[in-house]
Amino acid sequence: MYKSLLKPFFDFLCALIGLLVLSPIFLVVWLCLAIVNNGKPFFFQRRPGKDERIFTIVKFKTMNDKCDDKGQLLPDSKRLTAMGSFVRKTSLDELPQLLNVLKGDMSFVGPRPLLPEYLSLYNETQRKRHNVKPGITGWAQVNGRNAISWEQKFDYDVWYVEHQSFALDLQILLKTVKKVFKSEGITQQGQVTTQNFQGNAVD
Repeated sequence: MYKSLLKPFFDFLCALIGLLVLSPIFLVVWLCLAIVNNGKPFFFQRRPGKDERIFTIVKFKTMNDKCDDKGQLLPDSKRLTAMGSFVRKTSLDELPQLLNVLKGDMSFVGPRPLLPEYLSLYNETQRKRHNVKPGITGWAQVNGRNAISWEQKFDYDVWYVEHQSFALDLQILLKTVKKVFKSEGITQQGQVTTQNFQGNAVD
């Protein structure tokens, strides 16, 4: 009953309340990023959700679109703005995903939605992460976030799918708040952004 009825209801209600309560912060961040990103405060990207259905995720844009003399985007470290770094460190870049939760594409808690090109790289166990809606935060995020390996993330994701409950979701949300204040695990060591998943190692 919790998974099919109560969780979707709580997601919708809390996302609606969250957008209303946080609207002043939302507007300030939107304005600042619109200025530093030449009128482009949002980042849109297609991601696979529940049952691998593709949807468009929306986040605040933390990197600009500066290119080199060949028209290629500069490395992430050179495109991450000071404002973008602050927004990412405080996890405010995730705030627009409340709109995805409101639409029903996402939940507050679940495996993070990744890139569509990863779908063909999962093994059968890892593919179970798509048996539930993706989340703004998840079991992997409170157990290392971007500081752990892809394999560890997927293990945590699948464990969550198999043990999903109200008590576990509440535990994850409380741990997320703690980690946001501590700014833990935001990036991999030595990286501005997480390295792409290349597939599972073959023995």
